[in-house]
Amino acid sequence: MPAGGEHEAFLTSDYNAEMIGHVENHPAVRDRAIFVGSPADIVPLSFGRDLPTMRDWIPKHFDFAGYVVGEHPHTFGSRAELRHRLGYGTDERICIVAVGGSGVGAHLIKRILQSWPLVQARLPELRMIVVAGPRIDPRSLNAPAGVEVRAFVPDLDRHLAACDLALVQGGLTTCMELAAAGTPFLYFPLKNHFEQNFHVAHRLDRYGAGIRMEFATSTPDTIADAMVTALKRPAQFKAVEADGAERAARMLSDLI
Repeated sequence: MPAGGEHEAFLTSDYNAEMIGHVENHPAVRDRAIFVGSPADIVPLSFGRDLPTMRDWIPKHFDFAGYVVGEHPHTFGSRAELRHRLGYGTDERICIVAVGGSGVGAHLIKRILQSWPLVQARLPELRMIVVAGPRIDPRSLNAPAGVEVRAFVPDLDRHLAACDLALVQGGLTTCMELAAAGTPFLYFPLKNHFEQNFHVAHRLDRYGAGIRMEFATSTPDTIADAMVTALKRPAQFKAVEADGAERAARMLSDLI
């Protein structure tokens, strides 16, 4: 990341050069290398100074399976049926806030909670459910009245497919579950997380999914405005392939 300066850039390039050398000098070590995604998902960057570009090098050494979703939302049934099964009313709009299993998302949740009164004043029918995860004490969040905080939600992917809006960090799995479901969402990449800032953001741009937010510059007002915008904007995501796991399985079965 740029914040690491020249020293971090040198160390990263040196490590990448070592890994590239392993692959090119010992091709027989690997029986199969599979890229979870498509060639268009490769970020148009190089591996470092004097190293090849990712888009030139990766297709020469990897096969592409397309994206692999744990369970594609198209298997969940109609959205109306899914909402009914999960207990959501037809007259309410559901917003889910989820930050994964680590404690790093506590600051993001608290910032989002500060935006809640602003959003509620404009969208009184909105219901916010915060999934704190196992490492954030729900009591530490001091959630305002009207916000539900849960430590754990089973089958969260189904709730993300059923809700009207989600606010999440920039992790690939959660963001792509939302993209596959066609659910509008805001995502906040961690400041110094290379994958979330570059690889995930590039892939989401390709699918036309999500609204990228920067935590450092996102005030409660800007978050509230973005939430209202996302709810009013029709989601027009590119369809996420449903056969990635099957393609990967066929590639692996060739080895048996």
